[in-house]
Amino acid sequence: MESMELKIFGDVFRQKRILITGHTGFKGSWLALWLHDLGAEVTGLALAPDTGPSHFELIGLRDTINHIEGDIRDPRAVDKAFKTADPEMVFHLAAQALVRDSYDDPKGTFDTNIGGTVNILEAVRAATSVKAAVIVTSDKCYENREWIWGYRENDPMGGYDPYSASKGAAEIVCSAYRRSFFDKTGRGPHIGFATVRAGNVIGGGDWAKDRLIPDCVRALSKNEPIVIRNSNATRPWQHVLDPLSGYLFLAQQLIEAPDRFAGAWNFGPADIEHINVEELTKRFVAAWGEGRIQSAKSNQSAPHEANLLRLSIDKAAYELGWFPVLNGSTAIDWTVNWYKDWRQGGKDMRERSLSQIHEYTDIALEKNTRWAK
Repeated sequence: MESMELKIFGDVFRQKRILITGHTGFKGSWLALWLHDLGAEVTGLALAPDTGPSHFELIGLRDTINHIEGDIRDPRAVDKAFKTADPEMVFHLAAQALVRDSYDDPKGTFDTNIGGTVNILEAVRAATSVKAAVIVTSDKCYENREWIWGYRENDPMGGYDPYSASKGAAEIVCSAYRRSFFDKTGRGPHIGFATVRAGNVIGGGDWAKDRLIPDCVRALSKNEPIVIRNSNATRPWQHVLDPLSGYLFLAQQLIEAPDRFAGAWNFGPADIEHINVEELTKRFVAAWGEGRIQSAKSNQSAPHEANLLRLSIDKAAYELGWFPVLNGSTAIDWTVNWYKDWRQGGKDMRERSLSQIHEYTDIALEKNTRWAK
């Protein structure tokens, strides 16, 4: 399996120096683990994990990669991390990632998601080693008009709440940097530069507050009912490994053809997997084997959250040749199995996570997925 793993993505990551921001978070820890498994020399810059337990700690990432604790809002911390890593590729995932928290701390959200991103872009601009950079924003960067069709990469940016607005603004900032500094006609280093927007990710190792799957796991572990709000809210749910495969495949292409693949990209589920909160919760409970669901009481003072959000992945499908590997049922089953193994105790969750990465790759190979050929 190891030699097979190293051949995917054109073997482009082996022995490459890669900097990941936000590697202590849910998505970032999975990405760091996968890149390390692919033979990359990974450095991570992030705050300490803000949940206990955390996927970062459970998989022993602190002792596996070059772990640097620092705040992307501090340009000195960012510059130090870049000098330490001397990266050839950058994946920027660090963010304030919760809509509800953005209402409580809008300034901190804007400072992190806009100002922190600018610090990363300035460090990329100053670095001579970077050949490709992938900046992760959010599916909520779009001006949500509650359309029934998926948003495309050229739709307007926007945001009702501070979090969504911060991500839309970060996209505009990145577009300006790309055209001003990173394109071949720019006034900076000519590199492969892209932004990526994923759906609502699920998977083992997420304990963030106010997110559906962690809320389900916490309730089920305590034999309490799962209380859901906005039961009819529809989101583009997908397993965490699906968008990560898109990020990695895009980075490969940015190295090989920086101008062709620069720009913004959506990596979401197939359209059939856009389901509402209540349906996802019912499927999760069915896969778990037990559990009760109840709707939260109506709260007129609750902060606004979008009711309908869909992503179009036509660009990734037709221009990049990327498609999601897992369907919704498999994504839920894998998530349930991961958490059940963790609950049993005595399990090596690093090996459990790696086994899912390897199984994911096997399925991609069986499907003749382009990045796995």
